[in-house]
Amino acid sequence: MSTVAERNSPDGPTASLTAAVAGASGYAGGELLRLLLGHPTLEIGPVAASSAGRTLGDVHPNLPELAMRPLIAADADALAEADVVFLALPHGESAAIARSLPPDRIVVDLGADFRLREESDWTAFYGGAHAGHWVYGMPELPGARVQIAEATRVANPGCYPTAVTLAMAPLLAEGLVDALLTVVAASGTSGAGRTPTETLLASQVMGSMSPYKVGGVHQHTPEMEQALGHAAGRSVRVSFTPLLAPMPRGILATCTADLAEGVTTEDLHECLHAAYAGEAFVHVLRPGSWPQTAATLGGNAVHLQAAADRRTGRAVVVSALDNLVKGAAGQAVQNANLMLGLPEGSGLTASGVAP
Repeated sequence: MSTVAERNSPDGPTASLTAAVAGASGYAGGELLRLLLGHPTLEIGPVAASSAGRTLGDVHPNLPELAMRPLIAADADALAEADVVFLALPHGESAAIARSLPPDRIVVDLGADFRLREESDWTAFYGGAHAGHWVYGMPELPGARVQIAEATRVANPGCYPTAVTLAMAPLLAEGLVDALLTVVAASGTSGAGRTPTETLLASQVMGSMSPYKVGGVHQHTPEMEQALGHAAGRSVRVSFTPLLAPMPRGILATCTADLAEGVTTEDLHECLHAAYAGEAFVHVLRPGSWPQTAATLGGNAVHLQAAADRRTGRAVVVSALDNLVKGAAGQAVQNANLMLGLPEGSGLTASGVAP
């Protein structure tokens, strides 16, 4: 197991590194394993799930290299054998395991347990005890990389907040748009997790789109407002309507807000390009090209495009991403790379799979 000094040395880690995954039987956990199989430095260590005793081949047939790997119980002592622990567990289940891990163990939580600063937000949208707040792991936000690299515990952002925050944060920070946002975003069914429900039956989903958690009650709403408010330096409010789309994965978010006086489409483009010019995983598309979910599948990328609606005085920003990669497992690997002193893009690609 590498030491802090080894992780932060100019030459990078000097020992092989292992990664443990708790929640390995879920969609995000499976995507983590897929990415880790292609990682040049991280080796897969303990894999844990509630379905302990089964093999990974039973739950992730797309990973034949790991088919005979047994799933173990999510025991903190077993997970602590790895250099980095990924917690891909249902919301509210990460905190107990995190408390039992050594304080110097690097942990990335893909759940919501440590994303929200305010206890009142957690109570209102999740319920139960508030576990606290960790460094928020969205590397492309100003100042975030340094905080992530210095942290041993990072809260991985949600999928919808990643799409919305990266779309609107630069415009809010520069005062180009008002701080009251309207967001309508469609997600593939994998965003709801692997637990079977009637609403996720293929016969219910195919050929249909439907809204859910309408009226500001979706649990990602306070996370969006928190991240955007931090970027803007003022309070931000989001009216959020999520949609369930008949596709396995992907998010397409349409974000609108009132424009500041005189702001044009060119101003919006210039702001987004300036914010993300050096970013490997955020792409502002060429004029006239609009994001589509198919272009981001399998890649750790966000695609953005913006326009000023002169007739209504509204900014329209559209973002697309793969909810299981940049919206979950890919961003978690990106954060772990920073925390371990590895190249940020190790094991990741911005390119999608087509067709």
